[in-house]
Amino acid sequence: MDSLQQRFERLWPHVTVHGAPDSVPRLTVVLFHGCGGVGRNITLFADYAVSLGLRAVIVDSYAPRGMKRRLAAFLACNGLWLRGYTRSGDVLAMLWGLSQRPEVNGILLCGWSHGAWAIMDLMTQSLNRAGEARLSDPSGEPLTQVRGLFLMYPYVNFLARSKSQAWRRQIPTLMVIALKDHLARFSLSLKAVRRLRSQGVPLETVVVDSTHAFDELGADRFGFMKYDPQSVSTVRAAFAEFVSKFKS
Repeated sequence: MDSLQQRFERLWPHVTVHGAPDSVPRLTVVLFHGCGGVGRNITLFADYAVSLGLRAVIVDSYAPRGMKRRLAAFLACNGLWLRGYTRSGDVLAMLWGLSQRPEVNGILLCGWSHGAWAIMDLMTQSLNRAGEARLSDPSGEPLTQVRGLFLMYPYVNFLARSKSQAWRRQIPTLMVIALKDHLARFSLSLKAVRRLRSQGVPLETVVVDSTHAFDELGADRFGFMKYDPQSVSTVRAAFAEFVSKFKS
């Protein structure tokens, strides 16, 4: 079982930083991919965040584990490996490492589908005992750097801890829900929204008339998903407004 430092050191060689290579303190967006791995949709969104004046950090959770993207995607997408609770340790470790860097002035956690699942699972944990988030020394301290959560069509179905366990932290959250989502049905997403709001989480939503992974350029090759540029534009505008609340 990794410590926070060990997990961060495993992840960091596989992290991609977008933005000016300077030491100017900036609000930093940390992006966690869906079960398909780091795709063009993630890098394009990172570039968009940079255009808003932020620094962006893309975390690859597959490469540090020695898994090829295709096999990792098959196993993760089918819930056979690296479920949200296990991957939540990646989120916490990245917070731990980045919060020590002078160029990081607050953090926004951004997750797509499986990545959002990991972030949401982290919110349910006390982080005061060894083994939580599959780490030997979990701590809630790094979460003090988090200004907000951006959750893109989050997985809120079977095995997601937020279905049955309350969040322990009330962090401003923007959740994107797709009406035609086959993985997290609209009704399930609405239930998740109502639960979180009843717990006091300041949660905003953006509802788009699209499928799961509507921002993936190649999504059309699957019969149940479709790329939707109009929804992408809608989400980007909502994200820009959300971010404006945290920029100093």
